[in-house]
Amino acid sequence: MTQVAVLGDPVHTSGYGLAGVRLLTATTAEEARRSWRELPADVGVVLLTSAAAEAIGPESLESAAVLMVVLPP
Repeated sequence: MTQVAVLGDPVHTSGYGLAGVRLLTATTAEEARRSWRELPADVGVVLLTSAAAEAIGPESLESAAVLMVVLPP
C-alpha cells in the first residue's frame, strides 16, 4: 500500500501524524536532503514544507518518482 509522508520541521508537520501520515522530521537543510534521498519505497506522496523544498532543490524535486506537494508557508 502506498504511504503518504510529510517532510519538514516538526513545528509545521507534527499535526499530520494525527491523520496517519508518516513524519519525516528535518530541522536542517542537510536532514531534509538526506530524508529525500532515503525515502522509503512505500512512500508515493510527499508533502514538503517550503523550507524543505528549498533545501532539496528544484532539480531533485523535478526528477522525483513520487507525487509531491509543497505546503504554503
